[in-house]
Order: sequence, then structure tokens, then C-alpha cells
Amino acid sequence: MLDGFVKNALRALLPQKALSAVKKVNDTLFDGTAIKSYSQQGEDMILRNIFEGQEKGFYVDVGAHHPKRFSNTYLFYKMGWRGINIDAMPGGMKIFNKIRSGDVNLEVAISSKKETLTYYVFDEPALNGFSKDLSEERIKKGNHQIVAKVDLETSTLEEILDGYLPEGQEIDFLSVDVEGFDLRVLQSNNWEKYRPKFILVESLEFDMEKMEEDGIYKYTRTKGYSLYAKAVTTLIFKRNSIQALF
Repeated sequence: MLDGFVKNALRALLPQKALSAVKKVNDTLFDGTAIKSYSQQGEDMILRNIFEGQEKGFYVDVGAHHPKRFSNTYLFYKMGWRGINIDAMPGGMKIFNKIRSGDVNLEVAISSKKETLTYYVFDEPALNGFSKDLSEERIKKGNHQIVAKVDLETSTLEEILDGYLPEGQEIDFLSVDVEGFDLRVLQSNNWEKYRPKFILVESLEFDMEKMEEDGIYKYTRTKGYSLYAKAVTTLIFKRNSIQALF
């Protein structure tokens, strides 16, 4: 909803016809009942239903990208939750430290083992990643271009959680979106030690009619998780040992 300052500024700057058009758009989009989603595919709305009424919680976001844009965790940060944000983009944590200062923000590349990988930086940061095949496929589509290639040393998710997860802290949800390397991130966790209640993970090749063949689906099943919900390309898994919340 437009606040008083913005309304007064618009009245001073815009002719009446333009002001009426702005008001119409505002009233259409923000009618007092809408809930704002920050996720790319509405994942935070699904999570909001799952964790309804839970005032405090903890998340881990691998491939966090941006503190607000396409974020599965920012809504929860605004609600008072806290967590760990991880992204490989060089310099990417500066804006996280400004907007999400209550979180632990780490500029780290995650893979299934410690190694050196080439990081492909696109003109659209949401596409950045380590997959050469996926990066080349996106270039062929002609919509975006690689602007830089950077060699980065990787760590494992287990190492990060060993070093930064507060002692005794349970992870309410783990979000993984690393453009084709998502399974490697899952494989880098110690599932005996760190068992999030829910896992969100991107699976670009997932087919509902052939889900048993999907690598991420099969892997999470072996770790005691079941498919609970789905957005467009995001799978949401629930730990089998907890009761469904809705």
C-alpha cells in the first residue's frame, strides 16, 4: 500500500491522469489481503504454510543468490528467523551483509568434495553456476551470455555446518539452488549429523511420470526423506521422522 510520503510525492510530480493510473495498479496489486512472495516460484508461500505459527526458526540457503530477489528465505528473515546464506559469487556477500546482517553470510563454493571448479558468471546472476553443459546450453538459447569465468576452491556442506551451525541448532529447512550442481551439494552433507526437517532443491530434469529415475529424488529417499510438495522446478522433501504439518 502506498504510504503518505509516497502519495504526497506522486501528487506533486504526476498529472492527475497518471496518478489515477498508479492508484489503480496499486489497488489491484495491494488490496490489503495479498501476501508478498520473494521466491522465484512461490516456494516461500509453501514454506509459510508448513511453518505457520512458528515464530522462530533456522534455515540454510545454498545458492542464496541475493538477499531478497528470488530468495526462499527472506520472508522468514523478516519474520524473525535466522540462518546461514551461502553463495559462490565473488563479492556477492557484500549486499547480504548490508541487508541480512542478522544472518551468517558466506562466500563459499559447495561441492561433493574439495576441488577447484570453474564458475560461470552470466549477465543474469541467477544463472551463475559450475555446470559447463548447462551454461553452454543457456548460451545457445541466445538470451544470456557468460561475462566471466572464475576458478574457485570448493568446500563441502558438512564443513560449513561444522564451522558455522550453532551447537544444538536444528535446521528447519535447507534450500539448494546451484544450477545443475544440486545433487553434489546434497552429497556433501553429513546426513548422520545434519538432518533438516525439510529440503528444497532445484531439479531441472524432474519428470513427475518418471520420478523414480530422478537422481535427486532417489538420493533423498536413501537419506530418509519423501517428496512432500513441488513448485515448477523445485522439489520439497520432508524428513520421514516428522509428522506432516498440513
